[in-house]
Amino acid sequence: MATHVDVLVVGAGLSGIGAACRLQLRTPGKTYAILEARDSIGGTWDLFRYPGIRSDSDMFTLGYPFRPWKDPKAIADGPSILSYIRATAEAYGVERHIRFGHRVVSASWSSADAHWTVEAEHDGSTVTFTCSFLYLCSGYYSYDSGHVVDFPGREDFAGEIVHPQHWPADLDYAGKNVVVIGSGATAVTLVPAMAPEAASVTMLQRSPSYVVARPGADALADRLRAVLPENLAHRLVRGKNVVMGTLFFQLMRRLPERAAAVLRDGVAKQLPPSISVDPHFVPDYNPWDQRLCLVPDADLFRALRSGKADVVTDHITRFTPDGIRLESGRELPADVIVTATGLRMVAFGQVALTVDGRAIDPGEQLVYKGMMFGGIPNLAWCVGYTNNSWTLRADLASQYVCRLISHMDRHGYVACAPDPGRAPTTGLRPVVDLMSGYIKRATAALPKQGGRRPWVMRQNYLLDLADMRLNRLDDGVMAFRRADERIPTPV
Repeated sequence: MATHVDVLVVGAGLSGIGAACRLQLRTPGKTYAILEARDSIGGTWDLFRYPGIRSDSDMFTLGYPFRPWKDPKAIADGPSILSYIRATAEAYGVERHIRFGHRVVSASWSSADAHWTVEAEHDGSTVTFTCSFLYLCSGYYSYDSGHVVDFPGREDFAGEIVHPQHWPADLDYAGKNVVVIGSGATAVTLVPAMAPEAASVTMLQRSPSYVVARPGADALADRLRAVLPENLAHRLVRGKNVVMGTLFFQLMRRLPERAAAVLRDGVAKQLPPSISVDPHFVPDYNPWDQRLCLVPDADLFRALRSGKADVVTDHITRFTPDGIRLESGRELPADVIVTATGLRMVAFGQVALTVDGRAIDPGEQLVYKGMMFGGIPNLAWCVGYTNNSWTLRADLASQYVCRLISHMDRHGYVACAPDPGRAPTTGLRPVVDLMSGYIKRATAALPKQGGRRPWVMRQNYLLDLADMRLNRLDDGVMAFRRADERIPTPV
């Protein structure tokens, strides 16, 4: 027999726990459950265990607005973030609503019944749930595996090869030569974290990324928290960081050449004489065409200056028994190779969706307000920002879901979905609009966005805040229906 709840949340990570808290705060009369494929809370912050794992945005915005971040570290390590998520779940009584070890495999909407039927695998059996609203909070990358490159000669390498997404707890790299393949956030985190124990750590990159250093602590936050009530200080610092982050992004996008020069100059001041800015820190794209790599307290540059770490920009020819041979003819000695080659992106948590028997292809869907889809009733997908803290947008999405549910209750509606007939048909692009390799590889499989509201995925928290908190829900695009009515569906 199926278990029924008003709202079913998929995923007990940062987004899912935040969604559950919002449901309790904004829709206290609603029943809900969280289905989590793994056996613990935390999502990304419980899955990833590689050395030095940390946030790449400040915790005053990555944290929840309703639960102040108290730690002095503004750029926090993974264990601290995980503790914060778990403490939030405990404080709000969310834990008792979580069904661990439930991997959602399919969800089917019935217009006749006005509910979703969700099937999950649990202990080798299929468990069925029904819900009035389905909220997917499992992010957009696969938890099963990262992007794996089949480098020539991989089987010849005599040492250990590890991917950061599946870090061995017993990996011993002390006194060993380590090569980290990659130039993104994971690579720039691993290099300074591994350098103190390793004999050497080399960041081997095919092409560089923009890197920016900033303090790991927020001096203003410390001063405000010393004299103001906790919640007020949190709101002020959060607001300051939102405004500064938004201005920073907008200036970089409007003045890309000037921004690139400023970033390069900042890196040049931090590098030792043996490492040049060009080619190692001069990307061939504009700032924010890909996400910037944050280096708290300049730890990457301190590792490079120490002589324990190095950066090499070259292409791999093949792995050898003792390391990696490059196109330049150089061979990098290695005992351990870390393939920080990126994530494998997926849509909707790889849940197979059907609406009245019609299979839904995620790559053909057009996103509405960055979270819902034309003709798919009572479903939202929680996706955060790429140019700012994930939680800023994730929390707006959760608040919007609560507004939508309350609106339907007040007016006697049983279903809602954006009208696909009002969606643009030209100028479409991926919902995650960056040039990063892991995103370009998944373009066909990801939903799309248009070029105009409300079918555009804006990277602007201040505009989204006004839109999702203040604008009308019945905007002429969102279609509602009562039990005896139909809402538009795709042709």
